[in-house]
Amino acid sequence: MESIQTTLNNWLKGKESYQKSMKQMRDQVLSSPEIKDFLIRHPEITDDQLDKQLIKLYEYNTQSKACEKCPSLEQCCNVISGYAPEIRYENDHIKLSYHECPNKEKHLEELEKRNFVQSLHMPKEIHEARFNDLYLNETGRVKVHQEVKKFLDKSQDKIPSKGLYLYGKFGVGKTFILGALANALAERKIDTYFIYMPELVREMKASINDSSINTKIDRFKNASVLVLDDIGAEFSSAWFRDEVLGAILQYRMMERLPVFFTSNYAPDELESILSKSGKGEYEQLKAARIMERIRQISEPVEVIGENYRD
Repeated sequence: MESIQTTLNNWLKGKESYQKSMKQMRDQVLSSPEIKDFLIRHPEITDDQLDKQLIKLYEYNTQSKACEKCPSLEQCCNVISGYAPEIRYENDHIKLSYHECPNKEKHLEELEKRNFVQSLHMPKEIHEARFNDLYLNETGRVKVHQEVKKFLDKSQDKIPSKGLYLYGKFGVGKTFILGALANALAERKIDTYFIYMPELVREMKASINDSSINTKIDRFKNASVLVLDDIGAEFSSAWFRDEVLGAILQYRMMERLPVFFTSNYAPDELESILSKSGKGEYEQLKAARIMERIRQISEPVEVIGENYRD
């Protein structure tokens, strides 16, 4: 955006005389309803003071005060992008100060909300998911929506100790609805950690080499709300099942912290998958122990509907 001085110089360019140009600018500024209101509130401003500080009035008059002249924050027309002017009269001087405009305030609020939704390799649309965007034209989706909203309503007083285990076919909206929940919880300043399980396996394996594995596991353990997305899709070794997943679930069960899961597998199918180690051995007891923790911290809900990814 051009500076006020550049704009003023352009105003003067090509005019018959400086005095005539100044008079035109003065008449234009003083005809502004905002400037008229300001001068009515400060009758002590003399004509001499007004002429000497006309540039301040011009600067104030040409800018947007409530984003009315700006299509977006990125297209802000003000001298300081994202900040709106306030005018006052103090010690015989007209002064301008700047504060965050409505578009800037909204942008900062969105950034703050995003800080309450941390994720490990989750798509951008999850951060933008909202309940209003859900298609509720199928009975299965209505039921899960009701269960999720029930959790949200209860969290207004205290975060419930149990989440949900959402299972169903590909593309029925399991992840999206939990993204909407995470964003709604962020409105209440409740933090959620959203984890895509196949990436968690890779992250944990990589963390062994840099000794950061315990720090990361503690982060997942202590989130107010934890979402484990697509559990059962990862290639799960016995080590990951017992030392990582088991440790996280055990801690959250003991501390009564909720976990939400999404899966293409019903609980009994997931137990069968977890009973197989990377070597193809069956470890049904250890898998049953994991499933018992899952049942303690979540309620199973089948999500039925058509594939919205097609």
